Amino acid sequence: MLKLIVAFSLIALPVQAAGPADPDWPCIQRRQPALSVAQIWPGPPAGKEAQALAETPEIRTFGAELAARRMPLAEAEAKIADFAARHSADEMQALFLATFERIQSSRARVMEGITRYAHKQARLDQAINEQRRSFDQLMAADEKDFDRIDKVEAEIDWSTRIFLDRQQSLTYVCETPVILEQRAFALARLMAAALKGL
Repeated sequence: MLKLIVAFSLIALPVQAAGPADPDWPCIQRRQPALSVAQIWPGPPAGKEAQALAETPEIRTFGAELAARRMPLAEAEAKIADFAARHSADEMQALFLATFERIQSSRARVMEGITRYAHKQARLDQAINEQRRSFDQLMAADEKDFDRIDKVEAEIDWSTRIFLDRQQSLTYVCETPVILEQRAFALARLMAAALKGL
């Protein structure tokens, strides 16, 4: 139990000290609520025609397919080249808009999930502190209730284990928005390169 509390202290304190002031954002990575087309797209700005085409079922479906992380970038590149060979420049720009919209939507859902995750961790941290106060009071009593002490100690142990497991998982969860941003940039470069060939 003592080793677990020490481990908890070593992990939790740097996170609190180094973390951002925003309690909704527990990640080391800087929070950027939304991406913009201008940030990502290196090609010419999309006109009204491209914006309208981005809403068509064919382009929306293909954009969603490209946005999915399960598709390797090499495969995406081949598919983009094939699309570019059969479609106009406006359709190429529309494909980027549709792909970007899907990635942006996925990223927003992930970031909402991270916020919920942060709130759960904050509530659990508060519960652990309350359990510790209860434990200290039990230990300070003249007549000690050892059954109750054992129970509270087990609760602290269990809650701390859950907290630490979630903290470790948070590292991977926090990388997801960055991975999605990187995919958006990579696909934008591939599409812009294919657009130049038209």
